[in-house]
Amino acid sequence: MHIDAKGWLLSSKIAISPNFNQRPQGAEVNLLVIHNASLPAGVWGVDDIIALFQNQLDLNKDPSYHDLAGREVSSHFLIARDGEIYQLVSVLDRAWHAGVSEFEGVANCNDYSVGIELNGSDDQPFTEEQYRSLAELTHAIMRCYSGITLDRIVGHSDIALPAGRKTDPGPYFDWAYYRSLLEPV
Repeated sequence: MHIDAKGWLLSSKIAISPNFNQRPQGAEVNLLVIHNASLPAGVWGVDDIIALFQNQLDLNKDPSYHDLAGREVSSHFLIARDGEIYQLVSVLDRAWHAGVSEFEGVANCNDYSVGIELNGSDDQPFTEEQYRSLAELTHAIMRCYSGITLDRIVGHSDIALPAGRKTDPGPYFDWAYYRSLLEPV
């Protein structure tokens, strides 16, 4: 996998989100944030997640979607259950995935992070295909941004404020297995 000079993963499916802006001048990208998402909750598939990230979600499709009215959110990447990678925002730009956040005393994690959504939930295991794609994507991002090291890969739950506001990627995300896939061969 390779990220080009414009910040796009060459092997991904592109589903551009309008929900991004420029990173602050001089921002060093040095954090990777892992999330999970399913719409509606517990239902697999990426179409409604992409529609949300593109401000095109049909709010009448499911009663739970009414809470999402007016939300403008995005992530750089979304990994489907089959391992397919979608890119919504260039890694050169600031996606709106972290919300109110802080890591190691530095606020506004969107300014200096790359966000990856996994199609999943807090109460179901992720797939082998997702872990494999996530590991390959992580390596590509780390080649692009040397400031992202193994100790600067976190879950949304690790950075969201106030503490406890977010729980993803959740207890079923196997951090040890994911990190083992990142070890040099």
